[in-house]
Amino acid sequence: MTHNAVVVGGNRTPFAKAGGPLAQASNHDLLTAALDGLVARYGLSGARIGEVAAGAVLKHPKDFNLTREAVLSSALDPSTPACDLQQACGTGLEATIYIANKIALGQIDSGISGGTDSTSDAPITVSDPLRRALLAANAAKTAPQRLKALSRIRPAHLKPQAPSVTEPRTGLSMGEHQALTAERWGISREDQDEIAAASHHKLAAAWEDGFFDDLVTPYLGLARDAILRADTSVDKLAKLRPVFGGPGGTMTAGNSTALSDGAATALLANEDWAREHHLPVLAKVVDAEVAAVDHPGGDDLLLGPVAAAGRMLSRRGLTLDDFALIEIHEAFASTVLTTLEAWKSEEYCRSLGLDGALGTIDRSILNVTGSSLAAGHPFAATGARIVPTLAKLLHQRGPGSKGLISMCAAGGQGVVAILEAV
Repeated sequence: MTHNAVVVGGNRTPFAKAGGPLAQASNHDLLTAALDGLVARYGLSGARIGEVAAGAVLKHPKDFNLTREAVLSSALDPSTPACDLQQACGTGLEATIYIANKIALGQIDSGISGGTDSTSDAPITVSDPLRRALLAANAAKTAPQRLKALSRIRPAHLKPQAPSVTEPRTGLSMGEHQALTAERWGISREDQDEIAAASHHKLAAAWEDGFFDDLVTPYLGLARDAILRADTSVDKLAKLRPVFGGPGGTMTAGNSTALSDGAATALLANEDWAREHHLPVLAKVVDAEVAAVDHPGGDDLLLGPVAAAGRMLSRRGLTLDDFALIEIHEAFASTVLTTLEAWKSEEYCRSLGLDGALGTIDRSILNVTGSSLAAGHPFAATGARIVPTLAKLLHQRGPGSKGLISMCAAGGQGVVAILEAV
């Protein structure tokens, strides 16, 4: 027996640039704040929820059970179980799929998905040579053996190792990978800046309209996304220097997402449970798919969602024309543009084993309330930001309205999902 897994709503903290207003908050603090805001919004204080699944991409060793610890710090019943999931930038969406699948199978009747990341509080580790020397010193039986082990330490070994977004198998940062992709697909600087400016303008308009009033709870004195620049323009963005792809590159700090802090959550339930608790029923989770590309072999790192979307649409007998709204995660403006180009490329889609091109879309249905370029991108939180946002937008359009989510992730992975208004 299967059940409709529906999105009831969501809650997140405002997002901010690393080192900004949320810099003093840990992943635990941020996720707890997002959970407590969700609990307060839907009257769940003291309630035992079926399960909470969330994660962080950058995580301290002490946070090995981050989500469960956040639940214990929240107003939820402490008997609410929780687990950590991590699929790079797809974490928040993958956590939503995990919870939705359990609801659909009848294993739980309610659940919370989420994600959090603090790039301000990224874990710093020691170098491998220093680690090996310390292990040898710890294992030494005598003082001379210990001194011999420690004598191998060189000044360069003492340099802290900060986390990075470098792909281990290529040595390239995500931005450098995407710069190669943008060049290969002929994505212009002007088109990227237009996507970035539009993201800021649409997010600003949504905030002014009150759209986020029931999706975001102020935190640490921050009431709105701090990265948002309502007054930006294509002309202003055009003045920024390239940060990826060398001096002749097209990707700048303005058309790439900023390192961000924040957390997001989404409340899901089977439809009966939601109605029995007099909660909103915004949209059901229809389907999802995960795919990966061979980026060490030369594939475009952030085009993993293309194969995932193609297989999912084929399975459902749907085309891009069936969607009222589409959300493509704005890791970089050029990621959105290359995804759109890939969707309409017969040759590329067939190279992925698909039956043919997915097609084109009307840009007016894309990221209608802005996305990661303007809001920010705390890696694991972004999927859990998008899910309730899209569910609310679809619900406003009426039953049967469908939305597509496409998220790229490190490691050449892509996560996609379909929501449909109830």
